[in-house]
Amino acid sequence: MTDSPSLPRYDPTQTYRWNYDHAPAPVTDIDIPPVAGAWTYCGLKAASPLGIAAGPLLNGRWILYYASLGFDILTYKTVRSRERECYALPNLQPVVAPPLDHSRHTLSASAAMQGSWAISFGMPSMAPDIWRADIERTRCQLPKEKVLSVSVVATPEPDWTLDELAADFALCARWAVASGADCIETNFSCPNVSSADGQLYQQPIAAAAVAEKVRDAIGKNPFIIKVGYFDDPASAAALLTAIAPYADALAMTNCISAHVERKGEPLFDKQARGIGGDAIRAASVAQVQLFANLIRQYGYATRLIGGGGIFTADHVRDYLHAGAEAVQLGTAPMLDPLVGITIYRDLVASS
Repeated sequence: MTDSPSLPRYDPTQTYRWNYDHAPAPVTDIDIPPVAGAWTYCGLKAASPLGIAAGPLLNGRWILYYASLGFDILTYKTVRSRERECYALPNLQPVVAPPLDHSRHTLSASAAMQGSWAISFGMPSMAPDIWRADIERTRCQLPKEKVLSVSVVATPEPDWTLDELAADFALCARWAVASGADCIETNFSCPNVSSADGQLYQQPIAAAAVAEKVRDAIGKNPFIIKVGYFDDPASAAALLTAIAPYADALAMTNCISAHVERKGEPLFDKQARGIGGDAIRAASVAQVQLFANLIRQYGYATRLIGGGGIFTADHVRDYLHAGAEAVQLGTAPMLDPLVGITIYRDLVASS
């Protein structure tokens, strides 16, 4: 099987719920070349360094689909302690974007995908009884050598204290582990929301308090914190120092924020949205290198997971050389479900 356009993929013209309900079946007639080497993900043994981020993996059926297409590390779409609806369409808006190196850009919408898009989901979630049962089924059906990570986030009320926020994160993490998650990823960065559930990575003291509570809730299970883009090394160092006692790994970069307009008119109610794809790759690789240097400087054991604009084997190598233990793809698999196998073949050919 080589005809990628014939394979099902996320349909951005349809709603999030439609795509949730129309997950494709696993592919059974495709050869996946093994990647030589000893690979790990947050310390867990993995068959390759290739993972897929939470974004495309709406439920267990989507996970099983991408697992059948070669991805060895799969992160279940961010879940909450209560149901949350998705933002209105468009959820994936193509943009014209140069390489981004800060969060103060205004980009133009594009009619066609040019490598980058604005992502506007708002971290929707099914009710806990639905996602908990789905994770349990998924872990049972997923090949044992595949790593199943689950992304969690809190759902704070306006008057919540930091302790209440941390407790909600911890509750979701504990539920996910009980349902069969191999590791937990707390989403401390969602560029599409401005509340405390999405911007914790910019608040080291609060991030540490939440991370400590999550660590207590999940015991020795591997614990990853997903972060956004840092404009300066001092902020990166402050966050790393705060969370290093609790988290095993950092995953980055969860988009770079920008405003989007069409013919001069702002989209998304004038709110910024996270940009994913080509535009963030250079900055994201540089951020992995920055954190790798800080980890060496301070003597921490924190692992790094790279992500942002990965489309080719060379992009994977860039992240690994910068200091990442493994990588997560998001945009590329939504455009080309066979991108993982293409990357595997290129990695094998050059090994």
